[in-house]
Amino acid sequence: MKKYDLIIAGAGAAGLMSALSASREGMSVLLLEKMEKAGRKIRITGKGRCNITNTRPWNEFSTHIHPKSNTLKHAFHSFSNTDTIKLFEEIGLPVTVERGERAYPSSGKAQDVVNALTAELDRKGVEIRYNSKVTKFNVLDGLIISVDWQESGTDKSAKTNSFIISTGGLSYPLTGSDGDGYKLAENAGHTIIPCLPSLTALMPLKYDSSLSGLSLKNVSLKLFVGKDRVQEEFGDIEFTSNGLEGPLGLRISRKAVKAISSGNKVFAEIDLKPALSEDQIIARIKREFPSDGKMRLTDLLRKLMPGQLIIPFVNSSGLVQSKILSLQLSGEIYKIADLLKNWRLEITGYTSFERCVITAGGVSLDEIIPKTMASRLLPNLFFAGEVVDLDGDTGGYNLQIAFSTGYLAGKSASYFVKKSKMVI
Repeated sequence: MKKYDLIIAGAGAAGLMSALSASREGMSVLLLEKMEKAGRKIRITGKGRCNITNTRPWNEFSTHIHPKSNTLKHAFHSFSNTDTIKLFEEIGLPVTVERGERAYPSSGKAQDVVNALTAELDRKGVEIRYNSKVTKFNVLDGLIISVDWQESGTDKSAKTNSFIISTGGLSYPLTGSDGDGYKLAENAGHTIIPCLPSLTALMPLKYDSSLSGLSLKNVSLKLFVGKDRVQEEFGDIEFTSNGLEGPLGLRISRKAVKAISSGNKVFAEIDLKPALSEDQIIARIKREFPSDGKMRLTDLLRKLMPGQLIIPFVNSSGLVQSKILSLQLSGEIYKIADLLKNWRLEITGYTSFERCVITAGGVSLDEIIPKTMASRLLPNLFFAGEVVDLDGDTGGYNLQIAFSTGYLAGKSASYFVKKSKMVI
């Protein structure tokens, strides 16, 4: 039976980086991927452009990491966003930083990210086997000694000095993320924090599908759980067939999904005119009235919002489309101004794992050593990427989590192997 210094389960972003890190330490590495090619999820990120990282410094970067950003701190400083960009440029992939400090391959092609990594692994002598699903690992005297997998229907096995689980989470299962890494972790005695979809579409109650395709720029969005305001964001919202998306919708989805799953009432409140106070909006409305002081509600709203939004806004706010407004009835004007500042939608559902960007939950951080990404239960078992209970906001944060934890896991596994060989 062949023996490797390191066997890695999963050739996504974390697994590829783990393999590269270990190979640079001189390790013999076997990378097992259940799908027919590496980096299936990388290829579809950033709408096919792949937002590989975000260049913000740690004190800003960390505010976008959940649930415990401090757990990522050592991995981030071991292999930072700056290191990520430097590495890709070293292996022949130029990087461009765009708005929001988001870094992309200059080619604009996500596939180039995978190609650059796999080509470098080939140069470093890493063995990659596709259509190879890890089924179990074997332990003797408190250490993993071998790994079993099924390769194109054939059972295979190899000895190893260390093992990394980087199989991803549950998001986009068609890319291979079906949660098998959690089962491997549980077999080692690890606790799995319940998984929920994150960075996903939120579905309002009685959602009007005619909103689909509408984008609102520079608005404010507040998230309420019951009566408590738990989050506030500013930016762009997109309405799709799946509900509320875009940067703002995705940002609030983590807390919204968790609250809905816990049985709480959840509301999204949109300020359509964040640059104006309510008094300024009232003054604006009054200026729009003709000389007779009367105006149809829908005619007024056409001057205040995109036409596609008018009917859904009216219906969800309890207004009457045919209503004739009068300057003499100031209460009606005040109500419209209030609704423009506080358009409230009850959120009752969300898109599940089949189309969410990332998985919240996973292998408990309490059972992983942050300085090495090693298991506290088996010293030669390591974790990297989405399989652990770490996730980030949209904007390059999740891929950097994968790269940082993957690099550190590969380096730590290499150190463990070298130290073990010195003892022998």
